[in-house]
Amino acid sequence: QVQLVESGGGLVQAGGSLRLSCAASGRTFRDYTMGWFRQAPGKERDFVAAISWNGGTIYYADSVKGRFFISRDNAKNTVYLQMNSLKPEDTAVYYCAAQYGTRWFSSYEYKYWGQGTQVTVSS
Repeated sequence: QVQLVESGGGLVQAGGSLRLSCAASGRTFRDYTMGWFRQAPGKERDFVAAISWNGGTIYYADSVKGRFFISRDNAKNTVYLQMNSLKPEDTAVYYCAAQYGTRWFSSYEYKYWGQGTQVTVSS
C-alpha cells in the first residue's frame, strides 16, 4: 500500500509555469513506476508523463512534450511535474499514480492514486 498526496496546483496565466509535487508514503517508493495524468471536466483521464523507478526511462504525451518535465527524488519519496509554457488547454485536475509494472500509458495499470490537484490556466 502507498499513499500519494499531490500539491502545487493553482491558477496561472498562459505562458506561466507551475511545479506539481507528489509525496508518497507507505511501502518503498523506489519500487514504483510513477505517472502523472490529468482530467478536464467532461473528459477522460489522460496520460501526461511517466518515469521509471530509477528515472532512467521517461515518457510524455505529445501534447506536453518539450513543455512538461517529470522527475523523481527517491530519497524524498517524491515525484515532480515541472510545467512550463502553460496553455489554457492544460487546465485540468492533475493526478499522480503508482504501479509496479511498466505499462506506462494506461490509467488502468496504475494501482494507487492521489486525490488530485487543480491546475487552471487563464488566457
